[in-house]
Parts: sequence; structure tokens; C-alpha cells
Amino acid sequence: MTVLSLITETTAAAATTWPVVLPANIDINPNDSGLPGISQLRTIVGAVMTIGLILSVLALIISAIVWGFGANSSNPHLAGRGKIGVLVSCGAAVICGASVTLINFFWDVGQQV
Repeated sequence: MTVLSLITETTAAAATTWPVVLPANIDINPNDSGLPGISQLRTIVGAVMTIGLILSVLALIISAIVWGFGANSSNPHLAGRGKIGVLVSCGAAVICGASVTLINFFWDVGQQV
């Protein structure tokens, strides 16, 4: 018996004695009826989204006024702050409006991992 055949037989014997462990197939999905109060929580989240949109409109109006005062009073700092406020308020409105779509998109991406 050569050393090579001894190593091959030992490796083959060791390979057959090791148990094969496969990960369990876990499938968990969101449950709408898992906890009490889910429908009330959805109502609260919808109300918070509405408040966020209303505050975005208010911030847009105030920022536009600040931008106008800054531009008409030759104050570039105030005009710049107003411009930034307009952009931030529009961005906040976009995020509030698209929040459900964004979360669903990233949920789908996470399910593909």
C-alpha cells in the first residue's frame, strides 16, 4: 500500500463520515393580525404623514417669504437661507409622500438577499 493510496482512502472515509448540515428554510412574512392595535397604528402613521406634509407646506411658504425678503433687501445670506429652506421643505414633502414606496422597495431588495 502506498502513501498516496492510504491518504486517498483516509480522505474518502473521512468525507463519508461527516454529516451534511443544511440550513433550514425559514420563511417569515409580515403579519397583519399578529398584534392587537395594528389598524390603529396604521391610522396614526397616516396622520403623522399628513402632519409632515402640512408642515412641509408651511416651511415652503416661510422659506419663500425669507427668500423674498433677502433678495429685496440685498441680504445674500438671508436669500441663501430662504433658497435652502425651499429645497429642504420640498425634499421633506417628497420623502413624506414617497415613504411607503421607499420602504416597500427596500423591503423587496432585502427579500432578494
